[in-house]
Amino acid sequence: MKPFPAARVVVLALVLLGPAAVHAHEVEVAPSAVDGFAGWVGEGIRHILAGADHLLFLFAVLLVGGSFRRILLLVTSFTLAHSLTLAITALGFLTLSARDTRWAEAAIAASILYMALENLLLRRHGHRAGLTFLFGLVHGLGFASVLGGYGLGASGLSALVGFNLGVEVGQAVVVAFLVPVLRIVQRRPRLHSKVVRLSSICLAGVGLYWMVARAVG
Repeated sequence: MKPFPAARVVVLALVLLGPAAVHAHEVEVAPSAVDGFAGWVGEGIRHILAGADHLLFLFAVLLVGGSFRRILLLVTSFTLAHSLTLAITALGFLTLSARDTRWAEAAIAASILYMALENLLLRRHGHRAGLTFLFGLVHGLGFASVLGGYGLGASGLSALVGFNLGVEVGQAVVVAFLVPVLRIVQRRPRLHSKVVRLSSICLAGVGLYWMVARAVG
């Protein structure tokens, strides 16, 4: 059986994922529909599980994550970074205009593209924890744009904590599923190499498409 050409895989990925997250951080739920702290936790979970760009970035990072300890370091770096910018923005210390939000979304897409290219071109990734932290700061702006779209008012702190907690819970669920699968694949070096290459080509294509689409509005 002939291998499925990489170009076809990229085209298929663009068709399936391309339109899904061109504008990934638009508010889809009315503020009145979020009921209390638990509601904000649920909204955070919903957003991270529906946020294809954040999950694809994590996937790109973890594809060559290495040991469990290193994976924990990478996930922690990402978590601390996006929690930081989410809090700074949601509490009003940083204000994003519509144009700023658009460029933040384009930068999130660029982070997927960059990580995918690193997976393809570099053999060592010793710097990745720091890089994941820097990109996590940008991803936090995406989360903040969602939270800010609700017009939080007096519930600002409760909403911030609940929403961020929900994001972390959803992220933990995804990582808990993804890491064991990747660890199994890593035990077969030839298979792992093929998975990294093919997945990274698809991620690069999708990241490039989103980056251009978001940048041009």
